[in-house]
Amino acid sequence: MELRKLGSSDLYISALSLGTMTFGEQNTEADAHAQLDMAVAHGVNFIDTAEMYPVAPRAETYSRTESYIGSWLKNQQRDKLVVATKIAGPSRGFAWIRNGPRINRQHIDGAINSSLRRLQTDYVDLYQIHWPDRYVPMFGATSYDVTQQHGTTPILEQLEALASLVQAGKVRYIGLSNETAWGVSEFLRCAEKFNLPKIISIQNAFHLMNRGFESGLAEMCHHHNVGLLGYSPLAFGHLTGKYLTNPQAKGRITQFPNFEQRYAKINVPAAVAEYVRIAQEAGIDPTQMALAFARTRWFTSSVILGATSLQQLKENLASAEITLSTETLEKIDVVHQRYPNPAP
Repeated sequence: MELRKLGSSDLYISALSLGTMTFGEQNTEADAHAQLDMAVAHGVNFIDTAEMYPVAPRAETYSRTESYIGSWLKNQQRDKLVVATKIAGPSRGFAWIRNGPRINRQHIDGAINSSLRRLQTDYVDLYQIHWPDRYVPMFGATSYDVTQQHGTTPILEQLEALASLVQAGKVRYIGLSNETAWGVSEFLRCAEKFNLPKIISIQNAFHLMNRGFESGLAEMCHHHNVGLLGYSPLAFGHLTGKYLTNPQAKGRITQFPNFEQRYAKINVPAAVAEYVRIAQEAGIDPTQMALAFARTRWFTSSVILGATSLQQLKENLASAEITLSTETLEKIDVVHQRYPNPAP
């Protein structure tokens, strides 16, 4: 597995990484350990999780994913792995997380200590803000609504609290997730002005039907050496093509209908059909084409895989060997021009 330098850090992470949001909901602890073993055996060294996981989030399962990883991690050679987790922010209505999560010093300290305990490790390599403390349009929303602004912890205070974790040795590096170009720029500005830790990564959705990162964020991250950790590379299973023939096929969309709003857009079926056709013409599995596309973008540090079975994971990992031809990439761009970002 190819290793890539993550942003301006000294971390080298696998081009494909293992996402774990199914652990504890769709996957048992034994399933989770089997996936982790398989991923590592295929050269994956980067494991991504979050205090909020598993998904769909519920009070009854909150933080179970980290516990499943911890019972596996305690038996591994820790310095061979890059472990990332996230602190939940407000705006999602998760009252069971610290009586309503915020990104301030009190919540940051409480969240990291709990995560370390569940993960059974002394430190995490990358600690990320799962989504901003302030209001931003996300998860299917695309327009900024100034009337939705609410009270928020200033970014400087957030960064100072995160800096204390780095100084204490609990966190090696910090990153963002579901963030905007303005948010990235403000974290970078505060870090430079006040001599605080610089963010090294941003974990945002990136796939054939959501290439929004390629505009403002790609430019920002290029000039400041911030790596993209791309999640949802298969658009919650849509880019496998399985929902074209069977809208009720087994998957997260049918199991958790609330997630469908991000993909229930008018041009999604047409775009998926075109991408599946391109893959078939190239003699490539549509899943592997979608993963190969995300992996080979110049700004991608790692593509985060998610699977509910070992067979799915094995097929996803095999995409590391796929290189898309110039002809296939040109066809993909034609479809993108016809249906630009139908599932943002």
